Amino acid sequence: MRTLILGFAAGAAWLQTQASVPPHAGVLLWLIAGSGFTVSLALRRHARWCCVVALAAGVGLGFYWAAWLAQAAMAPQLALADEGQDIVVTGTIASLPYRFEQGVRFNFAVEKAVGAKVPPLIALSWYAGFRDEVTNEVGDVQPGERWRLTVRLQRPHGNANPMGFDYEAWLLEQGVRATGYVRPQPRADTPNVRLAAFVPGFGNVVEASRAALRARILRSLDGKQYAGVIVALVVGDQRAIPQSDWQVFNRTGVSHLISISGLHITMIAGLFALAAGALWRRSFFTDWQLPLRLPAQKVAALAGALAAFVYVLLAGFGVPAQRTLYMLLVVALALWLGRITSIVHILCLVLGVVVLLDPWAVLWPGFWLSFGAVATMLYATAGRTTAPMPRQAGRWRRLRAAVALGAHTQYVVTVGLVPLTMLLFSQVSLVSPVANALAIPVISLVVTPLSLAGSLLPAPLSDGLLLLAHAIVQMLAQVLDWLGARRFAVWTAPAPPMWSFCWALFGTAWLLAPRGWPHRWAGMLGWLPLLTALPSSPPPGQMWVTAFDVGQGMAVLVETHGHRLLYDTGPAYSLDADGASRVIVPYLRARGIAKLDGVIISHSDLDHAGGAVSLLENVDVGWLASSLFDGHPAVEARRESHRPYLHCMAGQRWTWEGVHFAMLHPLPASHTDIALKPNARSCTVKITAGKHAILLAGDIEAAQEAQLLARSGDGELAADVLLSPHHGSGTSSTPAFLAAVHPALAIFQVGHRNRYKHPKAQVYARYGEMGIARLRTDEEGAVVLAFGDNIEVTRYRTSRPRYWHGR
Repeated sequence: MRTLILGFAAGAAWLQTQASVPPHAGVLLWLIAGSGFTVSLALRRHARWCCVVALAAGVGLGFYWAAWLAQAAMAPQLALADEGQDIVVTGTIASLPYRFEQGVRFNFAVEKAVGAKVPPLIALSWYAGFRDEVTNEVGDVQPGERWRLTVRLQRPHGNANPMGFDYEAWLLEQGVRATGYVRPQPRADTPNVRLAAFVPGFGNVVEASRAALRARILRSLDGKQYAGVIVALVVGDQRAIPQSDWQVFNRTGVSHLISISGLHITMIAGLFALAAGALWRRSFFTDWQLPLRLPAQKVAALAGALAAFVYVLLAGFGVPAQRTLYMLLVVALALWLGRITSIVHILCLVLGVVVLLDPWAVLWPGFWLSFGAVATMLYATAGRTTAPMPRQAGRWRRLRAAVALGAHTQYVVTVGLVPLTMLLFSQVSLVSPVANALAIPVISLVVTPLSLAGSLLPAPLSDGLLLLAHAIVQMLAQVLDWLGARRFAVWTAPAPPMWSFCWALFGTAWLLAPRGWPHRWAGMLGWLPLLTALPSSPPPGQMWVTAFDVGQGMAVLVETHGHRLLYDTGPAYSLDADGASRVIVPYLRARGIAKLDGVIISHSDLDHAGGAVSLLENVDVGWLASSLFDGHPAVEARRESHRPYLHCMAGQRWTWEGVHFAMLHPLPASHTDIALKPNARSCTVKITAGKHAILLAGDIEAAQEAQLLARSGDGELAADVLLSPHHGSGTSSTPAFLAAVHPALAIFQVGHRNRYKHPKAQVYARYGEMGIARLRTDEEGAVVLAFGDNIEVTRYRTSRPRYWHGR
C-alpha cells in the first residue's frame, strides 16, 4: 500500500510538469486500475514483483487521476471573443472581501450571465474610479449577498518569470477560471445592485461567519498595528499584514505561525481532545459511567477532529489548512477503529488523501515542508529508545523533560529542513531556532486561544482578551524585529542543483542518525556545496540580459562576469506590491544575488520607477542613476543613506569585464527643463558585448528619437536587440529610428491586455515589415538573452510550458 501511494503522489507530481493534459484520461485511469489489480493478483506470491507493479500502477493512477481532475477543472472556460466585453452577471459573493484603498476584491459565484458563457467562479475587483477615469462607487459587498454586476473578464493570466509565483496555477487550484473587474454602470437598465441580503448555503454561512469575526476583531483593535495578525490567526485572512511585517517574519523563520497553520490546528484539536477525554473519563462529574459506553480515547479523537474541522472552516477551508485536517482525520479514524499500527503507514495514507483530493498541492512549498517536517521527526525519533519517566518524578523534572523534548524536536526540524528550505527559498534563517522556540509557545498556546476566545465571547470580555492578545503579539514582534535586524539573521545562496540538494539530504540523514553513529558531525560537510555556492555569471566579455515579465512596465537585469546592473524596477501594482517585491527581489534571492552594482531608473513614471523604493529596501545597491526629480522617494532614500546617486547624462561611459556601457540620453540640460515630460528624460543606454549590442530606450518618443539620430554618428545607434521604446506606443519607434538601430530582435515589455493597448497594432506591424523579430513578455513571459559569439534567446513560457498556461 505504501508503495502504491508513493507512486500515486509521484504520478500526480509528474503531470504538473506537462505542457498538455493527455486525452481520454478517465478511460486510461480505469484501464490502469484494472490492469494493475489483475497483475497484482497474478503475482501475489512474488512480493518483489508486487512492489514493482504497485509502484508502476501508482504512478499511472496518479498521473491520469490528476489529468482527469485537470480536465474537469479547466472545462469551464471564458471564450477568447468574450474577453474585455461588458457582461451582466448575477450571483453571490463567495469569499471574504478584501478592502484596500482603491476598492475591494472578492470571488463571485455566478448563477446567471447575460451576453456570454461565464465560468461558475470568477475573481473580481471593484475599483473606486481610476479605471477609465469614471467615478465608480464601490458597493459594500458582504459574503452570501446576491448581486447583479456589469463586469469585464479575461482568462486567468499571471506574470511568468523564473523562480516566480505561478498565479495561473494558483487560480486553477482555487477553481477560479476568469478574473476581471466591475464596470461603472453603463446603462440605467443594468445597474450594479444588491438583489438579496443573504442567500442560504453552507459556504455562504461559513464566509459570513468569517466576515463577522473579522469585523469584530477590527472594531476591537481599531488602529492597532498588529490587528491583521490577530485576524490571520482567527479567520486565516493574511491580506491586512503589511509587507514590512512579513519581511521580519520571513527573516526570523516564523511566517508559518502567522496564519491558521497546521501547528495551530493541531494544537487546538489537541486541547479539545484533552478536554473532551478528561471530561468523558469523569463522566462530566456525574455517575453516568460514560467510559463504559464508549472509550474516552475515541471521544477525544472525535472531539479533536470536530474542533479541527471547525477551525479549518474559519480559515475558509484553505488548501494548506485542508492538508492538516486530512492528516488529523486519518489519525482520528485510525484511533477510532483501533488500527494505529505504524505512524509511517498513517503518514503515507495522509499523503494519498491529500494528493487524491488536491493533486496541485505538490506545486507549493507548504506541501513539501509539511510532509518533510513530519518525515524528519519520524526519522530522528522513530525506534529510538528513551528512558521512561518514573511515575514518582516531580513536576519540575517532568517540565524539564518536556522542555528538552521540545528543544530536540525543534533542533531536528530546523536541521532536517535546511536542504529543502534552501531548494525552495534560497535562504535559511539562522535565528529561526531561537525565534521559533519563543514564538511557537507564545502564538500557539497563548495568542491563538486568546484571539479565538476574544472573537467568540460577548463584550466587554472579548475586547479585553483581544487587546491582551494584541499586546502579547506586539511584544513578540519587538523581539523578532531585533532578531531579524541582525546581519547574520539569514544565510542566502543560489537555489541548488539537484545533485547538491541530494548530497545535502544525505549529509542531513547522517547528522540526524541515532546516537552512536560514527562521526555524526561530519554530516554537516554535506551542506558545504549547498551553502557556499556562488551565483552563476557569464564568461568575461559576455553578458546575460533578462527582460522580466512585470506586466505593464519595464525591468531588465544585465549581468557581466563580475557585475550586475538593473534597468528600471517595474510598475507599482498597489500600495504594498510592485514589480520589485513581487518579481525582481524573489528572482535575485533565488539566484543568490545579494548586491546590484548599479541601478538605472529611466524616468519617474510608475511603470518604470514603481518598485524603486522596495528594491532599495531589500537589495544592496552600489550606485543609482536616474532622471528622477528631486524629492522622489527613491532619491530621498538614497541621499539619506549617503549612497552614490547621479543623474543620467549623455556621454557617461564605463566598462565591466570587457562589456561596454554608453549613456546616450538625456542631455544634461534636460534635468533643469521643467517643460519636458518624464518620458523625454528617459535614460537610454547602449550595451555592447563583443560584436553584439542591446539598446535600452526607456520611454523616449519620436522627438527624442530624432534628437538621437541628429547627434549620433553612423552605426552609433546600431544594436542587435532593441527594448522597444515606450512599450511600442504610437508615439515612438519611428521608421527612421528603427532603420538606424537596425535590430534583429525587438522586445516589448507589456502587460496582458493592458488598457493602453501597447504595443499599438500599426507600430507592431512596422517592426515586422522591417524584418525585425518580435517578442512580447505578456505572451512569452520573461525573455533571457545570452550574448556570446551568438545571441541565445530563451523564452520562459516556451522553455517551461505548463498545461494551465493560457487556459
